[in-house]
Amino acid sequence: MSIEQDLKAISDMDEGERSRFLVEQSTDMISRHTPTTEWTFLDVSPAVERMLGYTVDEMIGTAGYDLFHPEDADNLIKRSDSVRYRKGMYTNVYRYKHKNGHYIWLETTSRTLRDTEGKPIEVVCVSRDVTEQTLAQQATRRLARVVEASSDMIMFCNHKTMQLTYMNEATYITLGTEKENPVVFYLEQMFEPKTFASLVQDALNHAASHGTWYGSIQMQLPSGRDRTAEIREVIAHRNLNDDMQVEYYSIIGRDITLRRKAEDEMKRNQLEMAHIARLLSVGEMASGLAHEINQPLAAILNYCRGSMRRIEEGRISSVDEIGKSMELITRQAKRAAEIVKRMRSFVKKTEYQRMEFSLNESCREIAEFLKQEALDHNTSFEFELEGGEQLIVADKIQIEQVLVNLIRNAIEAYNDCEKNHRPVIISTRKAKDYVYISVADHADGISAEVLAKLFEPFFTSKSTGLGMGLSISRTIIEAHGGQLWAESDDQTGTQFHIKIPAKG
Repeated sequence: MSIEQDLKAISDMDEGERSRFLVEQSTDMISRHTPTTEWTFLDVSPAVERMLGYTVDEMIGTAGYDLFHPEDADNLIKRSDSVRYRKGMYTNVYRYKHKNGHYIWLETTSRTLRDTEGKPIEVVCVSRDVTEQTLAQQATRRLARVVEASSDMIMFCNHKTMQLTYMNEATYITLGTEKENPVVFYLEQMFEPKTFASLVQDALNHAASHGTWYGSIQMQLPSGRDRTAEIREVIAHRNLNDDMQVEYYSIIGRDITLRRKAEDEMKRNQLEMAHIARLLSVGEMASGLAHEINQPLAAILNYCRGSMRRIEEGRISSVDEIGKSMELITRQAKRAAEIVKRMRSFVKKTEYQRMEFSLNESCREIAEFLKQEALDHNTSFEFELEGGEQLIVADKIQIEQVLVNLIRNAIEAYNDCEKNHRPVIISTRKAKDYVYISVADHADGISAEVLAKLFEPFFTSKSTGLGMGLSISRTIIEAHGGQLWAESDDQTGTQFHIKIPAKG
């Protein structure tokens, strides 16, 4: 039968037949109940079978009250939040028991029919299954509670105007404002102009193209806010139309004030420990440094005595004749001053200072600094430095502290070694974006057991020392984005390797 024939058949029915036909064909469940507390079914439409699994005959005469979920049975009496009243009709959302034993969510609009004296005759209800809709709303509410309670900053941003249309509690706290006194915020207000025009716009464009962006961009909070925050993630949300254009962005940020303070405190502690380690190193090198300074001082004393003796004996008759002696004295004085300058620079307590410098040059300077100690241990320096300067950008004093520590370890490795040839090999090379520095000796090596503990704090294989040198050295190198490790075969020597980012 065609649609036209169906419509003609319906129009040919009398009003009673037509009403009955529409009720039977409706996807909503239409039912009649007694106006008693049992709420017994008097009649129900065939939709009950699709909705609740019962046949019409099974439902007629059943106490409808018994099928309510225990928590929802008295919604109407208690006037729960799920109940609405309008023009003599109640609408209630509740859980109702299916024939299979589970509960579904129904939305029922009911009206009580009364006789001429106002006495209730029956209750007529129209019910529909809203399980999917209700569960979705519950999930949305749960998600909203999670978002609101999150310690992360969560914001929704209009993709055209850049206005923040929603901010959770954590965002209000970080910005120093209150939800009760709303202030209109725009995304560009939260960043420095250059940062917003470059980094933030790039993040939004990336999210629009790929769905999400992850990274770290520091925010500029309102003046007077002694806090630090950054955005970590941007999510682009699209409409469901054919064009699938971006409707808004979810922006997730984080207040990193406590983390930044902890990092600053850790950096201060690291600088303090590094300074103490340098002082200890100089203390251990004291005799060698004293000997190295005594050499130019003794030479100056000898040149002065020789010149005075020649003057007293009358062998110098003009100022020009003493010029050569003065030149020699000046050279030795500069040498002594340079030794003191290097020592003062090494032990000076400084803040972390990034600067560009040549690793090859630093290796030579440190070798010169430790020359006397090397001579006292009958060792010699051999350089295998790759051409060029091998530039890095780092804290020069800290990197040189690591080199001093590694080179002194290589010198002292020969203390209990009977070998005559005692080289300390210092090498550099560049590979891709890193510079590699190696300090090697040909002593007896280190056992695997000691090698595994070498960089642990307070571990030392020496009879003196605190065992902090290598631990601090590794901390310094890792703070510069590099790595420090050791290799040894326990027989023919040990190699310490540094990998650190090259300039650029």
